[in-house]
Amino acid sequence: MPGESCRQPRSHRGAAKSSEFGTTITTGTSGGSERRDLAGCGKFFGSGDFDSPDLLRKEPIDPSLSPTVPELRMPIESDISADLMFTADTVATQDPAVAKPAARPPVAATPDAKRESWSLDLVDPVDDVIRRTEETLDFIAEASIAANSVQPLDHYDLTIIVPVYNERQTLPKVLERIDEVMPRSTEVIIVDDGSTDGTSQWLAGLTPRANRTIIRRRCNHGKGSAVRLAIRHSQGNVVAIQDADLEYDPATLLRVVWPILDGNADVVYGSRYLDGGSDPSWLHRFGNWMLTKLSNLMTGLRLTDMETCHKAFDGEMLRSISLKECRFGFEPEITAKIAAKDVRVLEVPTHYDSRGYDEGKKIGWKDAVSALACMWIYRKG
Repeated sequence: MPGESCRQPRSHRGAAKSSEFGTTITTGTSGGSERRDLAGCGKFFGSGDFDSPDLLRKEPIDPSLSPTVPELRMPIESDISADLMFTADTVATQDPAVAKPAARPPVAATPDAKRESWSLDLVDPVDDVIRRTEETLDFIAEASIAANSVQPLDHYDLTIIVPVYNERQTLPKVLERIDEVMPRSTEVIIVDDGSTDGTSQWLAGLTPRANRTIIRRRCNHGKGSAVRLAIRHSQGNVVAIQDADLEYDPATLLRVVWPILDGNADVVYGSRYLDGGSDPSWLHRFGNWMLTKLSNLMTGLRLTDMETCHKAFDGEMLRSISLKECRFGFEPEITAKIAAKDVRVLEVPTHYDSRGYDEGKKIGWKDAVSALACMWIYRKG
């Protein structure tokens, strides 16, 4: 093996002579003597007790017939390219900024000298492992510092409830808009209330996300029932409602949510009429005005739009309220029950883009009659 002195055959007792860069052995045989090199561990000729049978020769060899073995010389540093320089001890990985040490004079090899393992100047596995370990520890430290300033996935500042019934065309745009404008710590709960237009299949194909919950029902139970179900699953400090029909822009929902996040209100309604309104139907505007006036008379509030979709609540307060209505009676019920509490109610403008019944609008005159009945039932909270 390189780096180890070659053994003499046990069957001969010859005199060993050392040269400057190798070792030669002269042994006595019947035919004379022969000179063999041990520095490179070449094959021995002559009888002897060897472990490997391919090294044995049964007959002595005439020295005159043996070719002259050239003397082998160990390479010195000047013979080898600097990029592939070998040194006899462990050398740190080269750094261009650090000057190389002066070359050492060659050391004569001896048979009994125990050489150290050879290693390349440019590769030091020990220092490389230390360097990579330090880099990994630095990365972990930076990640830990960053993680300390990030809210965990099970904590949300805002929960947006999206009740859905047959809104396959508009729901993707609503969800995309929510992702664009809402804070990172926002939880979205979608309740598919028995849709039959492909909405349910589209929701089933969405990639799962930690901050999005999808609840699908086989039968339609109404908006109020869907909102109640989502409230039970909500975790946000603030809970807001966003319809899936694009009549309300999710960007303006931020204006509704912000006063609660700032601690200036417990309940905020987004009014469609504070900034002049944009509902082209006079019948619809008149119906909303009448229902809001009657609600104010029974609750003592001074709202301009009780039936608005954009509503936001303190999450803990909302989850403490027991709700019963399944359809659009949810609006007067929740209004009456928050009025019975000692909470701060605020109203802010919100944008509204009305659509007709041919475009999928669902509320009708029967729902207006149901709202009147709910106002009377829940007038005391």
